[in-house]
Amino acid sequence: MKRLFFICFVSIILVSMILPACAAPKVDVIKVGVIGPMKFMEGENHWNGAVLARDEINAAGGVDLNGKKYQIELIKADSNEILNPTEAASAMERLITVDKPDFIVGGFRTEGVLPMQEVAMDYKKIFMNAGAATRALQAKVETNYDRYKYFFKVTPYNEYFLVTSDFKMLSMVGTILKKQLNITEPLRVAIVAEKLTWADAMVTTAQATIPKLGMAVTGVWRPSDTATDVNAELTAIAATNPHIIFPTFSGPVGVTFSKQAGEMQIPAAIVGIVVEAQKQGFWEATGGKGNYVMTLNTYADGVAVTDKTLPFFANYQKKFGQFPSYTAATYDAVYMLKGVVEKAQSLDPEVLVPLIEKVEFNSTAGLIKYYPVGPDTKAPACPHDIMYGPGLTTGIGTQWQNGALKGVWPAKGIGSGGFETIDYPGIVPYIINPLVVQKFQQPAAAPAAIPPATK
Repeated sequence: MKRLFFICFVSIILVSMILPACAAPKVDVIKVGVIGPMKFMEGENHWNGAVLARDEINAAGGVDLNGKKYQIELIKADSNEILNPTEAASAMERLITVDKPDFIVGGFRTEGVLPMQEVAMDYKKIFMNAGAATRALQAKVETNYDRYKYFFKVTPYNEYFLVTSDFKMLSMVGTILKKQLNITEPLRVAIVAEKLTWADAMVTTAQATIPKLGMAVTGVWRPSDTATDVNAELTAIAATNPHIIFPTFSGPVGVTFSKQAGEMQIPAAIVGIVVEAQKQGFWEATGGKGNYVMTLNTYADGVAVTDKTLPFFANYQKKFGQFPSYTAATYDAVYMLKGVVEKAQSLDPEVLVPLIEKVEFNSTAGLIKYYPVGPDTKAPACPHDIMYGPGLTTGIGTQWQNGALKGVWPAKGIGSGGFETIDYPGIVPYIINPLVVQKFQQPAAAPAAIPPATK
């Protein structure tokens, strides 16, 4: 009897566990693969941006598709593309063949995204790139549309537009330096950029363009993107006595450079691209030595580029305890995919691609529209790359000001290379590094003598 009682008891327990599982309704999901360098801030922002979008979409009921509500399901894939770009292709292969996502977002380093792109195109997967700037990625859409039509950019605009924004920021800072410090000589600019593919065209363009802005280039330095000591480069740069240092850094060398420049107290304004300076931990990472560093950016606390910017920034910071960097635009990618899926009522990439090409999406960073395919597209514009300019996507310039990351560009009315009419709420004045003031401040010119009145 005891044995029979025990068997019955165990059977009841098992049935009570199995029945609810059987009764649970099947959840329809749309799978989105998120791929990036997950051990670094860029990959972390890839993941966080997608997570925030997923949570908001699912909480609001999901995606409407063919009379059903679908939930967004995310799959994380570490590309390790910063430390070893050769691993990126195999990471993409595993993501597609094992996890079978409907869409893919992410990708940061060009050297890693190029092979990931090939794998995604082999499987005809829509891949929304959120990190690599190189125009060559989009140029493939132009040269072989049938194969590469599934590849789109979400952020950033290509390196030619990046350096254009750089020049506009440089122009603004140069105008402020000359006006406030009474500098009459041509400003001297030192170019420093990490030794990576995406930066090559930017350096070449900078060497050609900076003299056209009435400034002189003092030299070019190319450290590794993962360098942990750039004192030699900084010493050489300081010896050229520049008014401005023009950096192009996406990797962790941005922290090293900013910290050591501050420690050496180099009296030069730093303005350009320092991706590490976009993150909230930059101030602590540099021990405050990164003060006054200005970088091209996408977001800043209190700057409203669109009506979506401030809510996104606040929700991201509340959820993850940090500022979003530009690779967090996976948030916009997931929302854009939701919109085109609901419009098409399909997950078929052949149906979705034409809709994405025609999209006008109000993102957290500006209006996303894509350059078209065809003979009307002229370099540096490229098919499936985001359109650049006022009313579209411009980016913003941010500066570290005594522990706070502030938006300082575009500055309405100040020389910004054609962006003077843009007025983003929350932009504040640029601050000149006191070391620069101390070194280069010139006395104000004496007023011209008034000739005596003639009789």
